[in-house]
Amino acid sequence: MRKIVFFSIPAHGHTNPTIPVVSELVMRGHEVWYYSFDEFKEKIEAAGAKFISCDKYLPPISEEELERKAGKDFAALIEMVVDTTIALDDKVCSELRDFQPDCIVSDSVCFWGKLFAEKLGINYICSTTTFAFNQHTAKLMKRSFKELIKMMTGMPRINKKIQELRAHGYKVDNFISIIQNDNETDTIVYTSKRFQPMAETFSDKYAFVGPSIRKPSEKVNKEKNQKLIYISLGTVLNQNKDFYQNCLKAFTGSHYNIVMSVGEKTDITSFGNIPDNFTIKQSVDQIAILQIADAFITHCGMNSVNESLYHGVPMVLYPLHSEQRVVANRAAELGVGVKLKGSKPKQLVKAVNELLGEKKYYENAIMLSESLRKAGGAIEAANCILAKISDKES
Repeated sequence: MRKIVFFSIPAHGHTNPTIPVVSELVMRGHEVWYYSFDEFKEKIEAAGAKFISCDKYLPPISEEELERKAGKDFAALIEMVVDTTIALDDKVCSELRDFQPDCIVSDSVCFWGKLFAEKLGINYICSTTTFAFNQHTAKLMKRSFKELIKMMTGMPRINKKIQELRAHGYKVDNFISIIQNDNETDTIVYTSKRFQPMAETFSDKYAFVGPSIRKPSEKVNKEKNQKLIYISLGTVLNQNKDFYQNCLKAFTGSHYNIVMSVGEKTDITSFGNIPDNFTIKQSVDQIAILQIADAFITHCGMNSVNESLYHGVPMVLYPLHSEQRVVANRAAELGVGVKLKGSKPKQLVKAVNELLGEKKYYENAIMLSESLRKAGGAIEAANCILAKISDKES
């Protein structure tokens, strides 16, 4: 029996892909601890792991703010990481010295998991739910001039935090050593080599295992002889009433059936009378919908795109920030999606008609689906974790 510890941030897109992996490891008889946050407690315990709450150690932060810091305010992100690491230091180091885990599997943005592994001399595996990034692919992010200036002016704050880490026994060279993996870091990436940009620049330490797809919780039926379009802006930056109104204007009375998920904070009654060809809900079982959808209008979050392609569903691409633009650009490059040039009704209709009117998008999505399915998913991720533990022992 192996002892495996997971760390993640309070974000659905970073946590959800790891849940089937935890379940697979537990099913094989291994003991798993998971340092996470209360909103994920039920899922983690249902997978069979021991849940350990980190809520009171993380400065109060919403998932929206976390996305913003990770994408634009680099100094604030480093401050949050260091403050969280130091707050958790006594608790985690004491518990893990007693537990003696074989490895720590930590999300690529959950830098405190990596720092604990290095301080305690525990095998570290990076869990990457986005594309893998190195010095080559980082150029795809195309940071704005404003973002670069903000990063430069934040360096004194970053350096101050690095000093605090060193004072607590963390051997950190600089902030780059915290955030960047090199080709010697064992890394699990939840996509296929075919979808990963510049896959040839990564060493064999990187295991591209494909998306970790859970089973749907319900079965959804589809109207015969009608195309179904699914619309969702994800679980975080989904408060966009103007966009949803434009979708209503674009497709009301059309020959398409529309399923639109608008998020928990959007008041559905504010849309007025819902057209007969629309189903609007605050949340849906996305996996169940994608099993029958013909097209997906998406914000291009990595999990959503992986899930869409896994089921062979081509996409209309509407990215909301830089990381999502990288995913959208890759999907467009491989011919599995059409990028929106704007979100007005005419532009939405044009994009959907192009996507469904040309067979190449569907055919390309099916080909990419095969590469994602063959990569192995949660089973292969579990195999990689166990194999990397064995490799370290030999």
